[in-house]
Amino acid sequence: MIFRLEEAAAGGMGGTITIFYLVAIFAVFYFILIRPQQKERKNMAARLSSLEIGDSIRTSGGFFGTVIDINDEGNTVIVEFGNNKNCRIPMLKEAIVEVEKPEDAVKPAEPKPERGWRKNKKNTDAKADSKDA
Repeated sequence: MIFRLEEAAAGGMGGTITIFYLVAIFAVFYFILIRPQQKERKNMAARLSSLEIGDSIRTSGGFFGTVIDINDEGNTVIVEFGNNKNCRIPMLKEAIVEVEKPEDAVKPAEPKPERGWRKNKKNTDAKADSKDA
C-alpha cells in the first residue's frame, strides 16, 4: 500500500513536468510561427487597403503591373501588364503580393558612409604626399 502511494506521488510529478513541457513547446511555436504570420497578414491587409491607382504591384504568379482601376465592392482591381498598354486583366486583391508606391520608386538611394582606413586623415595625407613626389 505504501509503495503504491509513492508511485502515485512520483507519477503526479512526472505529469506536471509533461504539462510544463507541452506548454513551453506551444509557446515556442506561437512566437516562432503563429505570431509572425499574424503580423504579416495585418501588414498585407494595410497595404491592400492603401492601394491606389498608379501603384506598381507584383502578383502571386510573379507578374509585375500597374493598377489602373479599383473596385472595392467586388474586391478586384484591373492591372495593366507590359509596355504595350493593351494587356489589362481584372484580378482579386488577394493575388497581390507586393505594392510599391510611385513616390517610393523615385527616392534616390542614400550614399553609404565610407569605412575603414580610407577615411583616416593620416592615410589621405600620406597618399597626397606620395602623388606630389
